Amino acid sequence: MVNTNSKAILCLVLLYLALLPLSATAEEQIGRVVAVTDGDTLTMLDGRKQQIKVRLAEIDTPESAQPYGTRAKQELSRLVHGKTVTVKVQDIDRYGRTVERVYVGELDVNAEMVKLGAAWVYRKYVSDQSLYALEKQAKQKRAGIWNLPEAEQIPPWKWRKAR
Repeated sequence: MVNTNSKAILCLVLLYLALLPLSATAEEQIGRVVAVTDGDTLTMLDGRKQQIKVRLAEIDTPESAQPYGTRAKQELSRLVHGKTVTVKVQDIDRYGRTVERVYVGELDVNAEMVKLGAAWVYRKYVSDQSLYALEKQAKQKRAGIWNLPEAEQIPPWKWRKAR
């Protein structure tokens, strides 16, 4: 038999669980993509309709002024804009953006950007070693940035440093 205090506690716990937003944990959130800033940055609305600026983890795409910069943004837009995404938080960067792996259903968007040749593996921050194999395949297929003249295949971190 359950006493009155136990029933009250159970009711409070159930009420708390019912009121949790879709983004129930700090490590994983669900939302709808409402904007794409560039090839590795997007804005999503979470379950509370709050905007969250997301930087895709472990990859780096050409800057807007770089060759293929506009195309990288278009590729990311095609993959995520207007869609519901699940994001897995890895860090918060110096600009206050959450750094995350992004998924549309089962599709790992970060990996897909590398596979399409729209992104480099961000060597300074990579933890998923399988991204290197995807980058190698994209190079072999001359996909995306790997189809540019070699002089234009400048990793964004080097390009930013030179500016």
